[in-house]
Amino acid sequence: MYDFLWRVMSDQFGIRECRPAFRVFGLTGSNEVYGYEEECTGARLICKFYGNRFGWDRDKAANRAHREYRGLETLRGYGLSGSPHHVIRPLALEHDLNCVLAVEYYHGEQFSRAIARAIHRGHHGHLLWRLKSLAYYLATQHNRTANGLGVNFGSDSFYFGKVVRSLRKRHRIGGPDADELLWLSDCWRERPRMWQDQEVWLHGDATPANFLFGSGMDTAAIDLERMKRGDRAFDIGRVAGELQHSFMSAIGDGYRAEPFIGHFLWEYSCHFPDRHDAFRSITARTPYYMGLNLLRIARNDYIDHEYAGRLVRQAKNLLRSA
Repeated sequence: MYDFLWRVMSDQFGIRECRPAFRVFGLTGSNEVYGYEEECTGARLICKFYGNRFGWDRDKAANRAHREYRGLETLRGYGLSGSPHHVIRPLALEHDLNCVLAVEYYHGEQFSRAIARAIHRGHHGHLLWRLKSLAYYLATQHNRTANGLGVNFGSDSFYFGKVVRSLRKRHRIGGPDADELLWLSDCWRERPRMWQDQEVWLHGDATPANFLFGSGMDTAAIDLERMKRGDRAFDIGRVAGELQHSFMSAIGDGYRAEPFIGHFLWEYSCHFPDRHDAFRSITARTPYYMGLNLLRIARNDYIDHEYAGRLVRQAKNLLRSA
């Protein structure tokens, strides 16, 4: 690992220390993630290890690492690098070191931190500004990568079914709940608006942990291993659902998130020729993806049974709307 770090920092940053020394910092993530800092120069990078997550299946780990590497390069190829829209730069990939992917370090405020400041310290204006920046970033990514092909809502409804079956298997919902959720999803499937937009490159995991904010309107995207083609409302609904979940879990009132969700959707819509038409189109589809995200969260082991039930009930409310 020492040789790998030395080689990457030498090749990518031009560091020529004869005996570099590295500080190591553990970070949170779905994979093992560490930050490394070279002591003399202060140069930093992030390493994400896929091997332990997939155990003996190193081919799967390598494929997932390659997928994220390609995703980062793909989005950067659309000009999403630098200010104000930035996708972190992949630096190196090494299968033999627990399938490690090295990426650049980006200094910024995590989206989750901005949400917490609003909830616990009343910094509402700060969160509104960050949501404006995030809306600008996502609208830019989506608009630049639209390919003219119609979305396949069938793939999202299939994923919805997987989430519901997972909830049933984990005893978070019973049979009647599962049947109702699947019926509600089928109702959305029959709505023409769910099929009418065109495909874009999605972040795929637009959660508060995966965006960082710099100065001004600068926004950086990280963790793109779930990047895919699909309906822009998938990303938008995940952000909105995460905002609602954050308020529900922290203060027990998801409706306190509504002004922030509405602001985010309105700011996203301003990056289209007809802002009002875009807003109507996006808000008509967003409840489905918000509900899907709440159900996805309810599967997690760190969620207790009572709160999982609240998430499921709110998901039903969203899916019954419109």
